[in-house]
Amino acid sequence: MVLSFRIAGREVGAGAAPFIIAEVAQAHDGSLGTAHAYIDAIAGAGADAVKFQTHIAAAESTPSEPWRIQFSLQDESRYAYWQRMEFSFSQWQGLKEHAVSCGLIFLSSPFSEEAVSLLERVDVPAWKIGSGEVMNLPLIQRVQRTGRPVLISSGMSSWEELDAVANCMRVPFAFMQCTSKYPCPPEEIGLHLISEMRQRYQVPAGLSDHSATPYAGLAAAALGVDLVEVHVVLDRRCFGPDTSSSLTISELSKLVEGTRFIHRSLQQRIDKDEVAEELVPMKRLFQKSVMLREDAPARYVLKAEDLILRKPGTGIPASDLEKVVGRKLRNAVAKNIPLQEDDLDDVG
Repeated sequence: MVLSFRIAGREVGAGAAPFIIAEVAQAHDGSLGTAHAYIDAIAGAGADAVKFQTHIAAAESTPSEPWRIQFSLQDESRYAYWQRMEFSFSQWQGLKEHAVSCGLIFLSSPFSEEAVSLLERVDVPAWKIGSGEVMNLPLIQRVQRTGRPVLISSGMSSWEELDAVANCMRVPFAFMQCTSKYPCPPEEIGLHLISEMRQRYQVPAGLSDHSATPYAGLAAAALGVDLVEVHVVLDRRCFGPDTSSSLTISELSKLVEGTRFIHRSLQQRIDKDEVAEELVPMKRLFQKSVMLREDAPARYVLKAEDLILRKPGTGIPASDLEKVVGRKLRNAVAKNIPLQEDDLDDVG
């Protein structure tokens, strides 16, 4: 198996920073202009990739397909909705070119072999298989013939089904833990399954999250996840079936920033003693020294009640307070001045 692979030059797995995919899906509501607006917004948020869904109604559905939720006010059927979500080859090509010009990797999930053929012409660098297509082995075999990496969501799959998919894979691939509930409650996200997938299949593993918060993605980053995918929406007041399980663009930005921060903190191992040595000057400012409560003359024998602890820590440290009690001053010392070893007679 392959512990890492590249998508358009970007390393996925093997200690690389989590690959962050912002999923537009149908949030564009069939508007090409809105789809382009999402690309600009996602690029501004700093994600690695923008992902759409490529639906060709006649190739994937029938007029009798039921709604998951009846949300559309203008489509008589789910089939009609998929028709309205379709873009032409030239429109998909324009979206990809726009994404690349913004520094984004362009991805789109195919839901039919015809959609694979269209996206192959668009030259997508990798494939994303949605949770509902995991057991569509002909579709998975079709994308494998392109030789490009495959990202597979597991939202409705059992281990037995994932085993079957893994056994048929002949190209680099990754599994993504996912629970197909919209929005997904925290107790059903299944973060613990990510490492189990990585160990079970010896491939990169990620999280496809529908919780509508950045928290799950950040937690996954802290666990060393390889990929994070989230749905995004320009505003929670936008229309669409995935709005309730999406991040806003500002939340996406925080997820990207936090994920990369966490990755850097996990990758860098520090030497505690070296850091302490480096911070000695600051330590002197923050710590406290032993000082006199009142002025005292030379030859004065110090008692506990004569001593106080105050900043800065440029004298005898607070930790040595008890060692100062009973010692004699060599010279007069003013109050509120850090005591130094040179101010005291040797013990005994």
